[in-house]
Amino acid sequence: MPLLLSPPSTTCPHAFLSPPAPPMPLPRLSPLHIRRRLASLAVAAAVRQDTIVWTPALLSEVEPAAASLFHISVDVSDSSELAGSHNRPGQYLQLRVPDAPKPSFLAIASPPSLAASTGRFEFLVKSVEGTTAEALCALKRGDVVELSPVMGKGFDIARIDPPKDYPTVFIFATGSGISPIRSLIESGFSADKRSDVRLYYGVRNLQRMAYQDRFKTWESSGVKIVPVLSQPDDGWTGETGYVQAAFSRAKKAFTPMSTGAVLCGQKQMTEEITSILVADGVSSEKILMNF
Repeated sequence: MPLLLSPPSTTCPHAFLSPPAPPMPLPRLSPLHIRRRLASLAVAAAVRQDTIVWTPALLSEVEPAAASLFHISVDVSDSSELAGSHNRPGQYLQLRVPDAPKPSFLAIASPPSLAASTGRFEFLVKSVEGTTAEALCALKRGDVVELSPVMGKGFDIARIDPPKDYPTVFIFATGSGISPIRSLIESGFSADKRSDVRLYYGVRNLQRMAYQDRFKTWESSGVKIVPVLSQPDDGWTGETGYVQAAFSRAKKAFTPMSTGAVLCGQKQMTEEITSILVADGVSSEKILMNF
């Protein structure tokens, strides 16, 4: 008699009867099929965009803050959940305006305590031609915008706390990157309990430097302000060039293991400052960014 073999144990009782079929060749897609596939992906992305919960809110202030920069205040007092979700400086959200093609990502410039106490979000917005930001800056008080939920991890200040262990903190900002830095400073991170806290703030000239009216208050909280102008007017006697060069020129001896940094602004600046600090021995874990 022929020897009978038992089939191997399997959840598919006939899997052992024949070898697997060879893979079918992938069909060639015509340009028309490719275009249709891309269109369907775009629709799917739009559907995902529409799943964001948008909250309508009134503009309470639209005022010039510096050349090409506007101070925008939005009333969120009727949306306590949205206001309460801003719990760390450096967070951001999306804002959309009527008839604009897509929303704009904006860092929240005000400290979380402002939303909790007055029901307002404040932003520093650069008006760029043809963008949603330009449309926003053209609106008036009382106009309606829509806000997404607050997003982002913000600046994780716990990584450079307690102050006695990290007495030196260097802060760097360029252009509208000062927006979340304002939120950080006005939230309070025990700057007055640290021995050396400096903000290097770089712009083209003084006409483009926002928040100059806040510098005195910031300094009284323990933050030394170092303005850096890349194209200063005649008569300017302060730091010139880029913030990374100004920092290198002014750099004094410091202890890397007890130093932290906070960065926000142009990519080149953040990359170069990070390289300088890491080369000096500062841990990359102690160099904070809000994304």
